[in-house]
Amino acid sequence: MAVHIRLARYGGKKNPYYRIVASDSEGRRDGRFIEQIGSYDPKKNPPAITLDVPRYQHWLSVGARPSDTVRTVVAPHLGA
Repeated sequence: MAVHIRLARYGGKKNPYYRIVASDSEGRRDGRFIEQIGSYDPKKNPPAITLDVPRYQHWLSVGARPSDTVRTVVAPHLGA
């Protein structure tokens, strides 16, 4: 089982809200996940991002691969 860190979409039509989750790479985008490690609300100005940095780093250390979007969204929180 490969683990990916990706965004799971929530919210209504034209009102997206995302959770940053660690999930099985073969699972659905909005399906079951292993752990929620943050959230992302692009509708706010500036976009609201919450992230459990120690858990994010834990998942990276055990081989989880973040999606390109997650990598871009999370970069400011990691000092990169």
